[in-house]
Amino acid sequence: MEKVKTFLKRKDIVISVKRYGIDALGAMAQGLFCSLLIGTILNTLGTQFHISFLTVPVATVGGIEYTVGSMASAMSGPAMAVAIGYALHCPPLVLFSLITVGFASNALGGAGGPLAVLFIAIIASETGKAVSKETKIDILVTPLVTIGIGVALSAWWAPALGTAAMKVGSLIMWATNLQPFLMGILVSVLVGIALTLPISSAAICAALGLTGLAGGAAVAGCCAQMIGFAVMSFPENRWGGLISQGIGTSMLQMGNIVKNPKIWIAPILTSAITGPLATCVFRLEMNGTPVSSGMGTCGFVGQIGVYTGWMNSIAEGTKSAVTAWDWTGLILISFVLPAVLCPLINTVLVKLGWVKKGDMTLA
Repeated sequence: MEKVKTFLKRKDIVISVKRYGIDALGAMAQGLFCSLLIGTILNTLGTQFHISFLTVPVATVGGIEYTVGSMASAMSGPAMAVAIGYALHCPPLVLFSLITVGFASNALGGAGGPLAVLFIAIIASETGKAVSKETKIDILVTPLVTIGIGVALSAWWAPALGTAAMKVGSLIMWATNLQPFLMGILVSVLVGIALTLPISSAAICAALGLTGLAGGAAVAGCCAQMIGFAVMSFPENRWGGLISQGIGTSMLQMGNIVKNPKIWIAPILTSAITGPLATCVFRLEMNGTPVSSGMGTCGFVGQIGVYTGWMNSIAEGTKSAVTAWDWTGLILISFVLPAVLCPLINTVLVKLGWVKKGDMTLA
């Protein structure tokens, strides 16, 4: 047993929730952002602003025409896998081999590809690390083992993992359509909490394919946390804190939450209010890429995703036009309500003595 522990330590193979559930999952979201999400944004910009070099095909592969954006989106599997490998400290030969693993697992996982990529890329990465530099023909052995394990697991597991992820996501979306009030609260609160925790709400939403009303509730929860903390802590953190939290991440408050968990009450209660407002009153739907559901106001990706969904629905003929009510709902849920409700709730907490000045000061 000691030999195994020594070997794993030497190979930097750390089997832990933090390494796989936080580091790898967070990196996967970054890979998605740099491929699928950026590709979607580029396509939307090109279409809406009639930018020719973003709408004209730049390559044709297998009879399929690709624009700059669609090429970026097509690389989401490799991008996710390489990002995961980077987070797991893979040596170069393993890292580069994960390009093939990511492509295979994402393609075979179908709509639930991101979840398949997460599991399979982790196993392929750790297996590749285990054999790396253990032989004199490392340049052959390491890629063969990494790609071999990854592709074999992709053929074996990816379809089932992808289907399972989609069924869970479909169940959540079905439940939200059936019970928009209760599920609006549940989805908004849980995804919002995930966004502030050191895990990736974006990767979770992508893995589950969370769109529709459930996606809208997720956007509401993320915005409640980000805008809520940004405005609520403005007296302590001023403009730098407003920007870094409001369009960056509320995860910056995790250190303060550990010191005083009560500072989290206001954003959570705010998400419990805005979630059902999004689902029941404004019928806010996320019909863009699922990863956008878990991004909130980070780079305004959540709002861009909702807008992209509107455009997709119009193109499909399921929506006639973007109305003033649509815009009102998006602005109120994303910005106005969190900026008003969160500080008001926090004022009550301050009067109760649960929150004190300086509790939300960023280091």
